[in-house]
This record gives sequence, C-alpha cells and structure tokens, in this order.
Amino acid sequence: MAKAKKLFTIGYEQTPSKAVLDELQHAGVKLLVDVRAVASSRRPGFSKSQLAAGLDERGIGYVHLRGLGTPKSGREAARSGHYGLLHKIYSAHLKTAQAKEQLDELSALVKKSGPVCILCYERDHEHCHRRWIAEIIEERDGVRIENLVAPQV
Repeated sequence: MAKAKKLFTIGYEQTPSKAVLDELQHAGVKLLVDVRAVASSRRPGFSKSQLAAGLDERGIGYVHLRGLGTPKSGREAARSGHYGLLHKIYSAHLKTAQAKEQLDELSALVKKSGPVCILCYERDHEHCHRRWIAEIIEERDGVRIENLVAPQV
C-alpha cells in the first residue's frame, strides 16, 4: 500500500530565516507555498524575494498563493487574540472564488510536487489560518499533516 503524502506547515514568528530554511531542508521539503496575503516582512529573510532566493540556494521551490492569505480583518483579530473571530472571517474568505481556485492549485501542487510545506507568520499552527488550509487538503487529498517548528535562536 502506498504511503500517504505529507503536507508540512511552518510559521516563522520569533525564528531566524536560517533556522526555518534548515528545518525545511531537514524535512525534505521540495516546494514552499507562501499563504500570506502580504508576502513582505520586517523580519530579515522573509520578504518574498529574499525568501525565494534563500530557498532556491537550497533547491527548494517557492510559490506565493496570495488568495489563501488572511484578510486584513482576520489578521487584526489574530493579533488581538480573537481566534474565534479569525476562524469566522477566514471561513467566509475560503468561500470566495479566488480562495477556492487557489485551494485547487495547492491541491494540485501537493499531488504532483515533492514534499510541500505551507508557510505563514504565526509560530503556533493552532492559531493560524494555515491549519485550516492544511485540514482541507488533508481531507480532500488524503495527505498527512506535519507541523514543523524551527528552533528559536
């Protein structure tokens, strides 16, 4: 019987970019899918072009699926610790045409690419929208989810 594919998730909060890249490489990730609405960061190494370059040096591909990012009101709810409101906002967002299309795109990438990891900011996947994305792909495609946590240095 074939082994189920894995879908990794990772957040980079409080973590240097080298530690995140090391964790991805150690897990055997071949493609990182950025699910931030805004792929820029004040943290060194995590803006779109810097992140893609660092991944490329390690043989890891990069795709940004902006449509799977959390709307501004959801990000504000998360920053305020209102995770129930975040879930409500994000659940509504997942019903949009763009989000549905990009979920389909992610599903196709998981099926055809080597191990895939979805990335967002929040360190704890329990408080991040990437958890709900991963659960949808898990149910849809029968993958196993593994939440990576890079060491804080």
